[in-house]
Amino acid sequence: MADDLTNEATALLQDLIRNACVNDGQVSSGEEVRNSDLLTSYLAGSGAELEYYEPQPGRRSLLAKIEGSDPTAPTLMLMGHTDVVPVNPDGWSRDPFGGELEDGMIWGRGAVDMLNLTSTMAVAFKQLARRGFAPRGTLLFLAVADEEALGTWGAKYLVEHELDTVRSDYVITESGGYQVPTKAGVRLPIMVEEKGTFWSNITVRGTPSHASQAYKTDNALVTAAEVVRRIAEYRPEVEIGDTWRRYVQGLGLPDALTDPERIDELIDSLPVGLGRIAHSCTHTTMAPTVVHGGTKTNIIPDRVDLQVDVRTLPGQGGEAATALLMDAIGDLADRVEITSNDDPSTSSPVDTPLWDSLSRVTARLCEGSALVPTVMTGGTDNRFFRRAGSVGYGFGLFSQRIRFEDYAKMFHGHDERVDQESLDLSTQLWLALAEDVLA
Repeated sequence: MADDLTNEATALLQDLIRNACVNDGQVSSGEEVRNSDLLTSYLAGSGAELEYYEPQPGRRSLLAKIEGSDPTAPTLMLMGHTDVVPVNPDGWSRDPFGGELEDGMIWGRGAVDMLNLTSTMAVAFKQLARRGFAPRGTLLFLAVADEEALGTWGAKYLVEHELDTVRSDYVITESGGYQVPTKAGVRLPIMVEEKGTFWSNITVRGTPSHASQAYKTDNALVTAAEVVRRIAEYRPEVEIGDTWRRYVQGLGLPDALTDPERIDELIDSLPVGLGRIAHSCTHTTMAPTVVHGGTKTNIIPDRVDLQVDVRTLPGQGGEAATALLMDAIGDLADRVEITSNDDPSTSSPVDTPLWDSLSRVTARLCEGSALVPTVMTGGTDNRFFRRAGSVGYGFGLFSQRIRFEDYAKMFHGHDERVDQESLDLSTQLWLALAEDVLA
């Protein structure tokens, strides 16, 4: 049965990749309706209830339900997103939307983030539905749109407008579950906390002039370049949180990673994947990512807009994040205007029945393993459900073919890929978890 389900998950993942539901942040992008229709066709005939939500044309989310018999029993939601981020094919060794299968590895945009989990959740849900799973608690599968652009037309919309329909005690989405070998045995990171999002637009003003006479002109592009340099080189202070301490201790990493005086020096010597995680989990981060400015080659630009991806630490609000940006910009602060989206950090406790259930299930599927809480340095749709009262974790289950170093670099990077053994492990995880939590 595991082989059959793995083949189903493989084929479904390949089709999800090939549908190329690329979300570039524009309202008209994404076209998640393609993957929603694909999943609808796949789940058709399983006996599950299916519902659809499409707040913008093409931005469709699918909700599938197996109703529980006991209204007082918990509801478990398996939530996967169906959109992917844009890609530069020049950096790939294979077609990023080809969904190629080679040596047990499926390649393509979204293979790790997170169509692999979306496909295995769908396969496990269908298997439970067609075998007549009759749980005490309700099981939901949500294939949601627009996760890659703040969730406006997906999870955010559903929580704000359809909360009674999607309300869940427990929510599982990306990411985590890669196997980390330690002296004490395999450890499985599980995302219980995620940083806040403070995406900012910085407008830099100048004075238009003829570019053939550039001497002593007020060139907004030149000023913007200096602003970018300062932000890129800015180093906010270290902050060590409880979840990061437990992660370091659980994986047996050097104690210096929890020492504010020593951590930055150690980060420089770590493998790049672990170094990025260590830095992002202990610092507010600011990454200039997009620039728009200028109208014509022979005109000195009078306006440039910079987009900066700012990720805030737990307990850090928008006022503090703005202060850090202004400190980074320094004496050019009076030359800029900043507008931001403040989406604060969220977290869930680890002393919950869902944690206990995941511990039991993963110990069977991955012998000798144990869970370790960690921080998601990006953002997931779990934040909306946590704020609505859910316990939300980021998890999956990956084989040892997906090394931590590769896993970390593939998110929004080149050559995304996932192996079939990981699809099998995740499928078995969802099946066992549904039984353990709801039956």
